[in-house]
Amino acid sequence: MFVDSGIDLFRNVEIALITLYIMSVALIVSSIYVVHEILEVHQWSIIVLLALIVSVGMGRAVSKVAMEPLKEYIDHLDRFSKETLHELNLPINTITANLSMLRKTHEDEKSIKRLDRIEMATVMLKERYNELDYLIKKQMEKESIETFDIRDLIDERLAFLKPLYPHAQWAIMNEPCMVTLDRKGFAKVIDNLVDNGVKYSPSSALITISLHDNKLSICDEGLGMDEMTLVRIFDRYYQSDSTMAGYGIGLGLVKRYCDRYKIGLHVHSQLGEGTCVSLEFNRGRNGK
Repeated sequence: MFVDSGIDLFRNVEIALITLYIMSVALIVSSIYVVHEILEVHQWSIIVLLALIVSVGMGRAVSKVAMEPLKEYIDHLDRFSKETLHELNLPINTITANLSMLRKTHEDEKSIKRLDRIEMATVMLKERYNELDYLIKKQMEKESIETFDIRDLIDERLAFLKPLYPHAQWAIMNEPCMVTLDRKGFAKVIDNLVDNGVKYSPSSALITISLHDNKLSICDEGLGMDEMTLVRIFDRYYQSDSTMAGYGIGLGLVKRYCDRYKIGLHVHSQLGEGTCVSLEFNRGRNGK
């Protein structure tokens, strides 16, 4: 629905802008002709001033024609997004509440395993809800900037991610590191980098997470990448292995997040030896 209406909107705006441009040129030329030839005003300073006034007036008209429909469309899209998020949150909360009630009446091992799977799926759905909420706010430039300890955020994210990868091995070496950033966005950065480390590694892979001296490194012992792949990894939607499912906000958005908050992003990889992604925090800008 929004795609079709958006296409129609931009087509109508384009037609209106072309029409107004032609009218503007015709009006300016005819004004100059009338003033110079009919009114016999030969002072070019007056003619130029008149042309400038006409140009400003037509410019305001063009701006209004171009911006008003876009503003209305964006407002409508914003309202629709918020309503959709609200409707998504309701069934998630309903599932969570009923799941808690079912646990009180089902105690056999098979039922518990099924309920655990439902709970894990609900948690993942809640994460996708939070991600969608973040992306919408990010699009509207409504990030929530907070001061927090990266170590605490890593612990929080690993508490969610570890059950998803029961066969992975973890080596965690973190020290305190206070930063002032968009916390939700940085949580998605961690999710994405950790997931990629596991996804492109053997089932019993060792994922090493190190936070030291204002530098966060997430390393794996997986497939690694050659130089051609390294050049393209931050392209949107690019995957070196098309059989792997995508996750999170994508490496392209990871890079854009790091660029926005002046975080140094470095990728070191050797084919067959694994990959290490490092984030460096500048004390003067995003570090404390």
